Amino acid sequence: MRRQRLIGFIAMIQSLLCLIHLFLYKTWTFAAPGSHAPGAFWAKLVLGFLSVSFVTASLLAYRYTNPPLRVFYRAAAVWTGMLTFLFFAAVLSWIIFGVAQLAGLAVNFHRIVEVLFAVAAVTGFYGVFNASWTRITRTTVQLANLPAAWRGRKAALISDVHLGHVRNGSFLRRMVAKILKEEPDAIFITGDLYDGTAIDAQRAAQPLINLVAPQGVYFVAGNHEQFGDDSKYMRAISAAGVHVLRNEKVEVDGLQIVGVPYRHATHDGHLASVLRGVSLDRDRASILLTHAPDHPDVAEAAGVSLQLSGHTHLGQFIPWSWIARRIYRQFVYGLSRIGKMQVFTSSGAGTWGPPLRLGSNPEIVVLEFQ
Repeated sequence: MRRQRLIGFIAMIQSLLCLIHLFLYKTWTFAAPGSHAPGAFWAKLVLGFLSVSFVTASLLAYRYTNPPLRVFYRAAAVWTGMLTFLFFAAVLSWIIFGVAQLAGLAVNFHRIVEVLFAVAAVTGFYGVFNASWTRITRTTVQLANLPAAWRGRKAALISDVHLGHVRNGSFLRRMVAKILKEEPDAIFITGDLYDGTAIDAQRAAQPLINLVAPQGVYFVAGNHEQFGDDSKYMRAISAAGVHVLRNEKVEVDGLQIVGVPYRHATHDGHLASVLRGVSLDRDRASILLTHAPDHPDVAEAAGVSLQLSGHTHLGQFIPWSWIARRIYRQFVYGLSRIGKMQVFTSSGAGTWGPPLRLGSNPEIVVLEFQ
């Protein structure tokens, strides 16, 4: 049954991609009666190949890893991101053409398409550049009953690195160097360190060996680690010296740090049960590490002081960022509050699927506790 659902989902995505590419083809080759649209043959050939590139690359990427496949996957992923901007450029072209026709104005439709497609391409390339420019986001968090030892201390938060066919060990090494430059007292990794594609998990995690902090480095699994059996990822991360939290609480200089992996936090009843089981002391400050900001109300009811999450990518790029805001509301990004608890959701350091960011920035978060 699960296999059938997966096949159905893949077929639906591929069908949608084919329809979008057909729409782009019809837009590019449309011409008034008696005129000739340039490049119709080549447009059909190129768009036909591109329409199946991302699904093909994704299916291969979940089973294999080698340099040619990584190049193919990256190219297909970039194109899929570009497709969003080109689709809206095509829609806008038809809107302009339709308004011009109603107004009785003679316009060169193909010239409109050329200009808007060029703008879409430039926008997409900027998105690729922006996705590789990791920022440091700084924020101050005031927690009630914060132990004196933690006042003025800093913690680094990183999420959604997505090591795989686009980001790899060299990317993680750069992230580690940036984090260590900030000299944090503790480091929190809130899931999706891996993308879930075929990868040498042990080798990819090696840069984490250098990631050290006086009060420890902590990790909780995200959905991409837990698509299936997450043991190879957890072993690799643990072997690198990172403390993997699995439905447990640790105390560091009086601060309670709780980690709940994605699989155990998606259902509100299960999350509540886990938080009851770790015996959280409501009268002392606590931090919950969990991948997605799905049920902050449950964490707040359990007495958590601060929840740290990622997962949303802030939608990664427009228009998906608008959809992410509708789903996660005030918890989609940044520091927010629910009742007595604060939530910080990071936009993540890497990307999933198209390696583009527009309307969101990749980041490492530095939290200062007061």
